Amino acid sequence: MNYLSTRGHADRKRFCEILLEGLAPDGGLYLPETYPQVDTATLAKWRTLPYAELAFEILSLYIDDIPAADLKAICAKTYTAEVFGTDEIVPLRELEDGVYLEALSNGPTLAFKDMAMQLLGNLFEYELARRGAELNILGATSGDTGSAAEYAMRGKKGVRVFMTSPDGRMSPFQQAQMFSLQDANIHNIAITGVFDDCQDIVKAVSNDLGFKRKYRIGTVNSINWARLLAQVVYYFAGYFQATASNDKPVSFTVPSGNFGNVCAGHVARMMGLPIQTLVVATNENDVLDEFFRTGVYRVRAAVDTHETSSPSMDISKASNFERFVFDLVGRDADRLRQLFVDDLGLTGSFDLSADPAFQLAAERFGFRSGRSTHADRLAMIRDTEKRFATLIDPHTADGLKAAREQLTPGVPMVVLETALPIKFAATVVEALGEEPARPKKFEGIEALPKRVVQLPADAEAVKAYIAQHCD
Repeated sequence: MNYLSTRGHADRKRFCEILLEGLAPDGGLYLPETYPQVDTATLAKWRTLPYAELAFEILSLYIDDIPAADLKAICAKTYTAEVFGTDEIVPLRELEDGVYLEALSNGPTLAFKDMAMQLLGNLFEYELARRGAELNILGATSGDTGSAAEYAMRGKKGVRVFMTSPDGRMSPFQQAQMFSLQDANIHNIAITGVFDDCQDIVKAVSNDLGFKRKYRIGTVNSINWARLLAQVVYYFAGYFQATASNDKPVSFTVPSGNFGNVCAGHVARMMGLPIQTLVVATNENDVLDEFFRTGVYRVRAAVDTHETSSPSMDISKASNFERFVFDLVGRDADRLRQLFVDDLGLTGSFDLSADPAFQLAAERFGFRSGRSTHADRLAMIRDTEKRFATLIDPHTADGLKAAREQLTPGVPMVVLETALPIKFAATVVEALGEEPARPKKFEGIEALPKRVVQLPADAEAVKAYIAQHCD
């Protein structure tokens, strides 16, 4: 299996090369040259597999430069009941007729990011040991990616983590999960700005090829194909739990800011998983909803990025969106560069509303979208707790609201859970008047000593910090 850049770079690379690399040399994102196809016989064979074995089968289609026995051992080490709380790993619960919640938040940091990050940590450690190398991971987080990455990488041999986050824009619980870690290989950097500033810094550093090579910079953000690939697995697992046979379609609703989570659903669908609709759920930062409604992709400036009660989606520049648009325009790298480098770079937007390709977003690729407000989130949290005795976080509430607007009779709708409610306690208290349950291991976490530095939204300042702590 070879991987190519969305922006047309001539090189073709193997999985373990892009695992450690992040962005392609031309600033593009890596995708497989083709999506492996899964037929009904294979789906039938996979239907009863435990999660770790299902992960191995799917990953094996994309990874041919790790021996099968080693890859199988990595999957078995990653996806255990001890780490994720249940044998099913991602248990499905039916809320009401045809509407399901897929639990993705039972990992170490109580968010869906653990599903991929735990695997990524083990893959990194394996490949670095094989090469006798080290890696400095630079990441950006709006909340959950950072803690999931840090908990997955803490203590890992040959790995340092430099995680940027928007100063003061995460929930107190999210901040405490990250900043309370005292491991020597974990570095938290609070950036004066919004998440998009953090993401721009990561891309700027990754595009400085000299610095990237000298300091062995890698990434754990969803621009890393390995992380997105790991997320493909739970679409298959959710499908198998929601159906009794492989002749029935299922739809998924995905709370999304950076488009990585729902892009994994797109990949699963391209492989042949019978997904009818992929519903992108946004909050007031509705860049993605606007595109799927109108065909216009319009990035917002930092000043126009709303601070909301579903803060992990306070994103106005969806970095993974480029992967989908590459497929949307027929994998035409020249057209892709025009949209993302020329049009987006010069004007902050591009317009596909008059392009026949835009119609494919829904007709061929199954995408729909929806938008929520703070009032919608509060109402959905109250309704779900009252009718189903189920407590959900604000992002999952965004998902449920969008899901109910896109139901098709007879087609199960699976909503992907984002996080456990304790991570966003203030909004839950506002909705219900009481604090959500807190796992014992996180009691008093907000009061723990914090290890974090503040830096301006400047790539050079971040590079200087990395150099200082690597020399």
